[in-house]
Amino acid sequence: MKTLAANDTRRTGQGRITNDFSIQVATVNGSGSQSSNNVLMRSIFQMGIPVSGKNLFPSNIAGLPTWFTIRVNKDGYIARKKEIDILVAMNPQTAVEDVKALQSGAVCVSPSELNLTLRLNELRTDVKHYQVPFGELAAKATENIKLRKLLTNMIYVGVVAELLNIEQEQIDKSIANQFEGKTKAIDLNLNAVKIGREWAHENLKKEDPFFVERMDKTAGKIIIDGNAAAALGSLFAGVTVVTWYPITPSSSLCETLIQYLHEYRIDEDGKATFAVIQAEDELAAIGMALGAGWAGARSMTSTSGPGLSLMAEFVGFGYFTEIPTVIFDVQRVGPSTGLPTRTSQADLISAHLLSHGDTKHIVLLPGSVYECYEHALAAFNLAERFQTPVFVLTDLDLGMNNWMSEPFKYPTTPMDRGKVMTAEDIERVGDFARYKDVDGDGIPYRTLPGTPHPKAAYFTRGSGHNERAGYTEKPEDYQYLMERLNRKFETAKKYVPGPVVDTKDGAKVGIIAFGSSDFAVRESRDQMNVANLPTSYLRLRALPFTEELRKFVESHDRVYVVEQNRDCQMRDLIRLELPDLAMKIRSVRHFDGLPIDAKFVTDAIMEQEK
Repeated sequence: MKTLAANDTRRTGQGRITNDFSIQVATVNGSGSQSSNNVLMRSIFQMGIPVSGKNLFPSNIAGLPTWFTIRVNKDGYIARKKEIDILVAMNPQTAVEDVKALQSGAVCVSPSELNLTLRLNELRTDVKHYQVPFGELAAKATENIKLRKLLTNMIYVGVVAELLNIEQEQIDKSIANQFEGKTKAIDLNLNAVKIGREWAHENLKKEDPFFVERMDKTAGKIIIDGNAAAALGSLFAGVTVVTWYPITPSSSLCETLIQYLHEYRIDEDGKATFAVIQAEDELAAIGMALGAGWAGARSMTSTSGPGLSLMAEFVGFGYFTEIPTVIFDVQRVGPSTGLPTRTSQADLISAHLLSHGDTKHIVLLPGSVYECYEHALAAFNLAERFQTPVFVLTDLDLGMNNWMSEPFKYPTTPMDRGKVMTAEDIERVGDFARYKDVDGDGIPYRTLPGTPHPKAAYFTRGSGHNERAGYTEKPEDYQYLMERLNRKFETAKKYVPGPVVDTKDGAKVGIIAFGSSDFAVRESRDQMNVANLPTSYLRLRALPFTEELRKFVESHDRVYVVEQNRDCQMRDLIRLELPDLAMKIRSVRHFDGLPIDAKFVTDAIMEQEK
């Protein structure tokens, strides 16, 4: 089929914009649009063009507004772009506001029926409007009234594909993958796309500058969300006990992991080699995870902010009694219920210092889906090496949205079970004291329940204890214990993932960020470089901080900490770590619940640099 985009005689002469725009589809929750949006995104990806996809959905019931945004960028930028170039306005509730938000020169594809009532083309005369009779076309696609709403989504895929020149072969391939094994569904959706595409070809005159053209920048890459990546990392890390309670936006992490476990962790007799328990609440979930870690299993749970709050006492117990487990916190907006389906980086201090008393936890901060996988692997090793709960902090944007990535590498190093003494070890050494610092690194040796040696047993208690796990309230015993725990935390600096540092010669300005903010910061640095403001960049990947942090701050006149929370949590942690350099450290805050974008970072830093 000859496409509109390929027909030069139908173009208006505007400057051609190729592989550099954003598409937003505005629908309602529960309309079935997710499948069609994925087909659209993956078809462009399969043409070798870098993409990312973000789903902005409500926390309530079906029928409320939802938006799916696809960013297409030839240079590989995959952070959120605030400006929308192509709007598919399928939701009457939001159509007026969605169109008002468009920048001049943008495109709006809308149902012709919708335009009759809302007059969108009169609302914005500086926007190119394409009106499509979706209801009429859906009736051609199927006689089944219930299916018409679903197939309407694929009709707009066909219209957009025709306008942008998306290869039909890739649309076909994406639909086949999306509905794998469902022949009837594949045929229905392919036909709906065909109806939309043919109608657009015969009835629409191409009068906008946006096109896609085949590239070669996605070869060998994958598209995956951070929760699925973390689930894969946990699988390969050897997790055997998963205890969890569902909570947005972390639920899909355990749900995906459960699928992997059932596929890859069934023995020859058909029996599961793992245990998954959906607990009655987060308090029970962390309690069971710690119990499994105490027994020698590799255990984990996943949660978000409200669940983390419930876990505080048990996490403190795990820290004080030195029991390993892994806690994934996929952050959302709080406090309280907050905005369950919006993103945030506001659990940082909560996770790092969770529990009462003097407590400091190891926290890993993945900045990509690849690192969600890598840090999951690392978290289980660190938890057992340091005999403590270890946190992996992602967020809704990283955890639930679609990201382009290099394929994950199969792990080649053995599991690090840490300092576990066997009966033979005890017999050889002649002694065992559970909480004694033998090596000077703060990390004691442990035994697992059932170790067949009379000296292997000890009493696990959350109250004061001495080196031999005996009850004590002696001041010197408690002080020794707390200093040893802190020494263990200092030792962790040698084991946690170090920061990624990119220095620029002559740069007086440095930027520090972590987690999903990385995508926006890297794009912002290019923007500021064009504006003659060269910057260096340090991306933190873990707490505790390592020595690279001090060196970076010392070598710059001003350092901006970019984070997605109101209270500058990372900035304040850095100032506590480097009090003598505190005056150098400034803040760039983004906390409206939407993913941070590059222009926001650029504008915030440039304004402070005036």
